[in-house]
Amino acid sequence: MGAKIEVYCDRSGEHRWRLVHDNGNVIADGSEGYSRRRDTVRAVERARKHMADAKVEIVTEEPPEDPR
Repeated sequence: MGAKIEVYCDRSGEHRWRLVHDNGNVIADGSEGYSRRRDTVRAVERARKHMADAKVEIVTEEPPEDPR
């Protein structure tokens, strides 16, 4: 099992990236579009660098269970 990072051009001509699992599901994507592909690749490289050390922070509580 694994994943790949796809760099692609969207319908409006902006370059974007997405992380795609082997099963085809998009796991994550960059929310920003870039006018140049090389800027998109740089954004991917920055994200990969920082993800390794990123901590998971839960910012919302789980909803209470239904007592029924």
